[in-house]
Amino acid sequence: MARPEDDRRCPRCSTPYSEGQEYCLECGERLPARPGVIARLGGGWRRRAGWYPGDWIWPALLALVVAIVAGVVSAVWLADDSSSANDTLVRTQAGSSASVPTQTAPEPTTTAPTTATTPTGTTAPPPPPPPKPTLASWPVAKNGWTIVLDSVPTLNGRAGAVGEAKQALRLGLKPVGVLDSAGFSSLHPGYFVVFFGIYGNEAEAQRKRGSRLCNTGQVR
Repeated sequence: MARPEDDRRCPRCSTPYSEGQEYCLECGERLPARPGVIARLGGGWRRRAGWYPGDWIWPALLALVVAIVAGVVSAVWLADDSSSANDTLVRTQAGSSASVPTQTAPEPTTTAPTTATTPTGTTAPPPPPPPKPTLASWPVAKNGWTIVLDSVPTLNGRAGAVGEAKQALRLGLKPVGVLDSAGFSSLHPGYFVVFFGIYGNEAEAQRKRGSRLCNTGQVR
């Protein structure tokens, strides 16, 4: 059966061509030898839109769809990995490859207000505010137990873990800090661990944890 006249048109400039013609006489485009998938798609595009950009549009649209699907799959995988890392009980051990010098933050001190003898009619200056609590660092080569408040994947950056640790400080927990699990042999690598307290044994850590919804872990 002969092809309809509407299908025998150049895919680039829509100029009609004869049966058996290999190249368009108007623009020089190589003409399809038989009505394949690309030719049928191009014909449908022309019938609906009145113009056709060329056969290159189909590989470009396919590449765009593949990129979108890959992005969705990657986002779902990262979300599942992040949710599985919350509130885990871990035993950690300081590794030889992560001997980063650290020091324990000093305990914040409070300054009691004092009353100074001043001449009549004058006001004593207000006492200085107490120093703000700071994040603690795990002591170098220290083996012990701690309370794990949260584990944040390193792919999400350290800022999120630091923010959670500061929030714990504002709630009255101390000492609180952030350590990189890659530097401790008993921790699963790939996380920033928000810890609370530095204890010598598990029983002491369990008593300090009380009824909080978090886990204890050994750090070594």
